[in-house]
Amino acid sequence: MMNIEEVFKKVLDCSFRVHSALGPGLLESAYEECLYYELIQSGLKVDKQKPLPLVYKEVKLDVGYRVDLLVENCVIVELKSVEALCDIHLAIILTYLKLSGCKLGLLANFNVQHLKDGIKRVIL
Repeated sequence: MMNIEEVFKKVLDCSFRVHSALGPGLLESAYEECLYYELIQSGLKVDKQKPLPLVYKEVKLDVGYRVDLLVENCVIVELKSVEALCDIHLAIILTYLKLSGCKLGLLANFNVQHLKDGIKRVIL
């Protein structure tokens, strides 16, 4: 069983592979499908568009939150293809981390020349 840091490194490696092959300018859904494929090929367990309920006190609300990719049940990947990441994108992944109980996430904007400029490691 891999530890969370090994999982995160594999997610990063696969993200860079996808970005190197495709470059910027595509829809978020295209990057998501390709990254999903790469992660599966590298032997990781991945849930795509995983529903995430909101629990308020004793009430469980299925309000349509979906995690782009949940890798090995421990790393959340939130993909974007936007001009620039902003505070709301960070707020969203932090919320997903809280709701899921996960501690580590990757916020990745693929619409950049160099993926290193679009990557944020998010820790709860």
